[in-house]
Amino acid sequence: MLLDQATNMTNIMAGQIIKVFYPFVIVKTETGSYLKLNLSNNEQRDPLFWDEVHSILQAKLWVPIGKHYHQLLDNGWLAEPLS
Repeated sequence: MLLDQATNMTNIMAGQIIKVFYPFVIVKTETGSYLKLNLSNNEQRDPLFWDEVHSILQAKLWVPIGKHYHQLLDNGWLAEPLS
């Protein structure tokens, strides 16, 4: 189980949203790289999503991003409970 957690955590990186303009969200990673997030069709059409992304931008929060697909992760900071 710990190995599974370590594997899941290696696909996660932290990113800070630095620019939001429909239909793009640009983030800066901890290593200083800039990425365009890949947004789903639902995210692109959701006005609440865009409102929240703007709030995250203003708060300068770091968000979890998948390294492989460059998508926002809704549970990226959570680890599986130890049994």
